[in-house]
Amino acid sequence: MLLAFTILGITFFILLVILFLIFPTMRKHPDREILKDLYIAHRGLHNNNSGIPENSLKAFEQAIEKGFAIENDIHLTADGEVVVFHDDSLLRMCGVDKIVEEMTLDEIKKLRLAGTDQFIPTLKECLEVIKGRVPLLIEFKCQSIINCEALCTAANNILKDYKGKYFVQSFYPMVLKWYKKNRPDICRGQLASDFKGEAIYKRMLGNMLFNFWGRPDFVSYDYLAKGKPMRRLVTRLGALPVGWTFTDQKAIADCKKDFKTYIFEECEILVE
Repeated sequence: MLLAFTILGITFFILLVILFLIFPTMRKHPDREILKDLYIAHRGLHNNNSGIPENSLKAFEQAIEKGFAIENDIHLTADGEVVVFHDDSLLRMCGVDKIVEEMTLDEIKKLRLAGTDQFIPTLKECLEVIKGRVPLLIEFKCQSIINCEALCTAANNILKDYKGKYFVQSFYPMVLKWYKKNRPDICRGQLASDFKGEAIYKRMLGNMLFNFWGRPDFVSYDYLAKGKPMRRLVTRLGALPVGWTFTDQKAIADCKKDFKTYIFEECEILVE
């Protein structure tokens, strides 16, 4: 009998610890209602093969013209500037085998995206184009814990005077931790996927076990892993479910019960 109560007690304690780790924020941020039901153009309304490269000013203009919200990605350059670019490496989009964080803004500005005349914009240039006309979802790309703090600080110095509506998200829980401490007024989201078979850190991230650091308002999850039990649980605990990255209308229709916001690209029906 004593052994049974001991096992029951240990099990209950473990469940409490897990709940503490995965629980999202308890608040209902007012911007959640703006985020809900949004269709968000992933890296802008782009087509890398048709002269409208991802994360370019042209792609952002296309999204605005169609009335879609915009998702973009930001990095910190070697000289502390914030630029809008997805990959860590410049190879895929610019043909240069270098890391964004190792280059200065002047060096980056000499490059062009996917063989077009489009350049890598700064966050400032991006905001000047959007001008609050559509909501903006900003993904923070870090190289280290120290880099995360520096990126958050630099981005906030730019965003603090922006009059448009924006949200922040990242795969890096330290970004959410920074925003929870320094800018609790901003609606923040944890990015994740299943990460099955990957490093322990990533599997923990996929199971939402770092939510205690940032207590996200929303969770952006790979829609292909929508059945992940921990994702479902965190949604039931109050996090707004955001799905990424949809590439056809049917996938969106099939996920209406699982997600309330849809990050998409190349959905022909949506952009006709």
